[in-house]
Amino acid sequence: MMFPNKETVERVRKQYPRGTRVELVIMTDPYSTLKPGDQGTVDFVDDTATVFVLWDNGSTLGVVYGEDVIKRLA
Repeated sequence: MMFPNKETVERVRKQYPRGTRVELVIMTDPYSTLKPGDQGTVDFVDDTATVFVLWDNGSTLGVVYGEDVIKRLA
């Protein structure tokens, strides 16, 4: 697995600051109970550009850059 560069990480951090509401579009983790349409609030973005979300269903699973897809809610 290749990690994103610093510029990409900073871009993701700006796109998804703490408190941003998001909706799951695609999750590739076969063991996750999350499903498309689930919503949550961004907690933080780590140094690999994984977006950690406090999901409304109680999960805290991160959204992996380049694998999973979320969208910002208005």
